[in-house]
Amino acid sequence: MNRPLYEIARDIHSDWKAVQTNVHHPAAPYLRAMYALDSVSDNYYEDSAQSVVLYFLANANTWRGDVARRIKAELKAMTK
Repeated sequence: MNRPLYEIARDIHSDWKAVQTNVHHPAAPYLRAMYALDSVSDNYYEDSAQSVVLYFLANANTWRGDVARRIKAELKAMTK
């Protein structure tokens, strides 16, 4: 079973702030949207949660490290 996206968003924000001072600006709106989502089958206004996650991944290239790799893999697996 997949973890809720809002829980993953909390982990992302916590780790990203520990590694860098701020979440990368282009990824920030997608991370904020993930706080309002439970699963990739949800919708965030007119966007699918799956597209929110994919756009986050496309814009999260400055977030690095072991936690980043693990969570990015988790998100990618959820979108398949």
